[in-house]
Amino acid sequence: MKNYNVAIIGATGMVGQRFTTLMESHPWFNVTALAASPRSAGKKYSEAVGKKWSMTCPIPEYAKDMTVLDAQADMKKIAGMADFAFCAVDMKKEEIRALEEAYARLECPIISNNSAHRGTPDVPMIIPELNADHARVIPFQRRRLGTKRGFIAVKSNCSLQSYVPALYPLNSFGVKEAVVCTYQAISGAGKTFESWPEMVDNVIPYIGGEEEKSEQEPIKIWGEIKDGKIVNAQYPQITAQCIRIPVTDGHTAAVFVRFESKPSKEEILNLWASFKGRAQELELPSAPKQFLHYFEENDRPQIKSERMLENGMAISIGRLREDSQYDYKFVCMSHNTLRGAAGGAVLMAELLCAEGYMD
Repeated sequence: MKNYNVAIIGATGMVGQRFTTLMESHPWFNVTALAASPRSAGKKYSEAVGKKWSMTCPIPEYAKDMTVLDAQADMKKIAGMADFAFCAVDMKKEEIRALEEAYARLECPIISNNSAHRGTPDVPMIIPELNADHARVIPFQRRRLGTKRGFIAVKSNCSLQSYVPALYPLNSFGVKEAVVCTYQAISGAGKTFESWPEMVDNVIPYIGGEEEKSEQEPIKIWGEIKDGKIVNAQYPQITAQCIRIPVTDGHTAAVFVRFESKPSKEEILNLWASFKGRAQELELPSAPKQFLHYFEENDRPQIKSERMLENGMAISIGRLREDSQYDYKFVCMSHNTLRGAAGGAVLMAELLCAEGYMD
C-alpha cells in the first residue's frame, strides 16, 4: 500500500487529539498539516493545545512543533498539502457542511467525524465491517460536487457503535424492533472530570440530539443505494434513551430486540463469533482481528477491562438471554473515542484507500 499525506482539521479538540495520536505510528498515513480555529492558528501545536491535552499519552513528538494552520483561511494551502483530511470541528452544522464541501471541491477528500453530512443522501456513512459497499455512492456525489477526487464520507454517531454491530449480523432473521438504552462516557462530550467536575458522582438522563441520532442513523447504515443516493431501510425500528454517566471512555448499551423469525441463542452466538466484514477481509491496519467478542460471565463486559480490547476497536457483548416482552436482550460496549470516533474514521480511511477511492 502506498503512503498518503494527511491533514487533521480540528486538531486541538478531543477527537482531533485522538487523531493526532493514532497517526504517530500509522503504516500508511503521514500527517503534513494540523488545522484549527483562528485562535490556535500560527501557534505550535503543543502551545495551541496547552492544558487542553486530554489523552493519557503525551503529545506525539512529530506534532509538537508543527505550526497550526487556520482551517478556513488556509484552506487552499491545506488541501494542497494533503491527499485527504480528517475533520472533527466544533462549528454550526451549516458551517461544517460548507467547510467540508469546500475542501472536497478543492479535490481534498474529507473523512468526517462531524454529524452535519450524515443525512446527506449521497454521503456514505460507513462502518467498514458492516456497509463498506456504501462507498459505491461516492462517484454520484463527485458528480454533484463537480470533482474528480474530492468527496465526503462520514462516521456514524459514537452511540451506535456499541449496538448496531451486534444487531447487524442477525439481520438474516429479520431484526424488526429494538429498544436501546445507552450509558455514555463524558469524553463523548469532549470533556474530562477536570473540565466537567459536575459529572463526578452524577448521572444526567439527557444528551442533546443523541436519541434522534441513535434512532435514525442505523436505518441509513441498513439502507441501499438507489439512483445515486442511499435510501434508508424501513427496519429495524429503534427507540432509544441516552444517558450520560461518570466514566471517562466507553459507551455501554442495553438492547432488547424482536425478530421476524426468532433465532436460537446458539445461532446468535455463532453468528457473532464467525462475523467478519470487509475490514477483516482486507486486513486493514486498524481492523480488529475479531470484531465481536462475546463474554459468558454475568458481569461482563465491563468498561475498565474491555474498552481497550483489540486496541479499542472491538465490540464487547454479554448477558444474552431471552426476554419476557421481546425475543432477546443483551448488553454491549465499545470505546467511544477509538471505535466510536477517531479510530473508526481512521479505519474508514484505510478502507477507502484500499478500495482505490483516494487515488
